[in-house]
Amino acid sequence: MRGRERAAALLDYLRGRRDAMVDLLVEIASLESPSDVPAAQAPVQARLTRALEERGFMVRHIAGRATGGHLYARPATRMRGRACQLLIGHSDTVWPLGTTGSMPVVVESGLVRGPGTFDMKAGLVQGIFALEALSAGGLEAPATPIWIINSDEEIGSPESKRCVRLVARHVARAFVLEPAYGPEGRLKTARKGIAHFRVTVRGIPAHAGLDPTAGASAIVEMADVILRLHALTDLERGTTVNVGIVRGGTRPNVVAAEASAEVDVRVVTLADGERIAREIHALEPRTRGTTIHVDGGLEVSPLERTSRNRALWRQAHAAGERLGLDLQEYMAGGGSDGNTTSQFTATLDGLGPIGDGAHARHEAVSIDGMVERAALLAELLMAPVESA
Repeated sequence: MRGRERAAALLDYLRGRRDAMVDLLVEIASLESPSDVPAAQAPVQARLTRALEERGFMVRHIAGRATGGHLYARPATRMRGRACQLLIGHSDTVWPLGTTGSMPVVVESGLVRGPGTFDMKAGLVQGIFALEALSAGGLEAPATPIWIINSDEEIGSPESKRCVRLVARHVARAFVLEPAYGPEGRLKTARKGIAHFRVTVRGIPAHAGLDPTAGASAIVEMADVILRLHALTDLERGTTVNVGIVRGGTRPNVVAAEASAEVDVRVVTLADGERIAREIHALEPRTRGTTIHVDGGLEVSPLERTSRNRALWRQAHAAGERLGLDLQEYMAGGGSDGNTTSQFTATLDGLGPIGDGAHARHEAVSIDGMVERAALLAELLMAPVESA
């Protein structure tokens, strides 16, 4: 079957499964699953397990210590020694239990509305039905599809990141089912890295009225440090440095003995992240009698537009053309598990739903968009595996 013929057949099949896709999304979105309630993950994980098993996958639940754990799935029958490709998404949401009472999951005007629909349960549905479409069409992907569905992504994947790293080292490529960007559904071909720092300045306390020169103000030094930190921002390079929280002092009439600042840094490249970290850790005091101590560093590496990631984007763009889609790309400021997989394998992010309202009351996804993006993912899963 030629490319365009195959793409048309996949899209036609998925259009016929439109209602089934909606039904599964409504079902799993109605199973509330906030990250901070580990037990709440069990019902949605059970439903996802059943959906995958019905499509020929063997699913293993890896228990978490402080989270709901994560699912790892692979075909029940597979060709040993064959390359694998990873589909990754998360079942947790930012919404507290009880949200559906005032924000129910509903289908209206071509949309599915409700908490967790856009970020990112619709992406999981798209992945499940993309694989179903391949199976229904008798199509065998050039690399074995495997899954990781975690339940702690919204809190930084503290427990699942180890599994994500391990699997990413051994797959040919990774497709991240996070939401697409904007109404046109841009794919996320880059994400900024994230660093956090805590800067502590210590000075010498003294009575501010009786003997101010005996002291050394940590707050005065911190004021200068804040200006130096913000001067590290370079918008042309995509680097931002923001001091978001400042604390210091004890009483108005005491020269401050200590001050601290919490710093958020976003960078486009790992090299910029390492450079900024060196500059922040090298801060020297300018106020006599004060000292500076810095903790922290790069916590999430950037998803960069590497050569292997660009090759995957080109494959996506070609697949979109076969489906009649004019795909565009975007660099996101926030992180995802794609930041992790990109350190080890070719990664493409934003392959989830088209919609709006992540973490917002108007959260919703386009049903037609779900169908089209499931077809796009199916086409990508059939793309030749390129060497790094």
